Amino acid sequence: METRHAIHYGQAEALDGNELRRHFMIEGIFAPGEIRATYTHYDRMLVLGIQPDGRPLAPDTALARLVGAEFLLERRELGAINVGEGTARVRADNAELIVAPRQAVYLGMGVRDLSFESLDPSKPAKLYANSAPAHMRHPNRVVREAEASPQPLGTLETSNQRTIFKYLHPGVLPTCQLVMGLTRLAPGSVWNTMPAHTHDRRMESYFYFELAPDAFVVHLMGRPEATRHLIVRNEQVVLSPPWSIHSGAGTGAYAFIWAMAGDNQSFADMDFVPMAELA
Repeated sequence: METRHAIHYGQAEALDGNELRRHFMIEGIFAPGEIRATYTHYDRMLVLGIQPDGRPLAPDTALARLVGAEFLLERRELGAINVGEGTARVRADNAELIVAPRQAVYLGMGVRDLSFESLDPSKPAKLYANSAPAHMRHPNRVVREAEASPQPLGTLETSNQRTIFKYLHPGVLPTCQLVMGLTRLAPGSVWNTMPAHTHDRRMESYFYFELAPDAFVVHLMGRPEATRHLIVRNEQVVLSPPWSIHSGAGTGAYAFIWAMAGDNQSFADMDFVPMAELA
């Protein structure tokens, strides 16, 4: 477990590359047989990597203390997308939810007894999860890829042909504030979001995956007039503050999971930045 404090853009613009990575990247999100958690001061988002092997994994009391609660979801909701090869079993109080690869699970506020396991330890599940404060309980649910409102965007001519899957979104299921989805680029496309934008009312996290060992993404961050960059490799996370753009180009096609928390759940709430203003 670790904590990331909020950074003002003025401070961020004085950081070197190593310091930018220390504040804005999570480089080791998964480990076999572990739940790894990063608590951020950006809208109190909690970022987790859950990789059960031969035994169930349950959030411990230390993780509950990290969020100041008796148990992890006492006042929180959680969403997770399975990016592993195998299927996960999620036990939430008296319910059992089966989450296959490329499916998501939503767990509402108040779930006390929680555990995650891989149905086949030789093909472990890997659940990339985000949790945010909640004010009421919504039903637990598994969301399949076909239910996630697939939306094609972009073109090959602009190197950003991609499909967006909105797993945790008001059009699919109710949540308190957490919004979560997956974007997959088409072969030949490399830009994940362009034109760039900010949304001062929400923070966002980006989990990059499906990158080859020798591939990477150049993730652009910072104020539009003072951009910085991060070199991101497979299964690494970027924390994007509300004041920062979040756009990037890879050495080939890839996928990423985006999650947001903040004042609203409007996917269209973006302040676009004209290309000529980026510097």
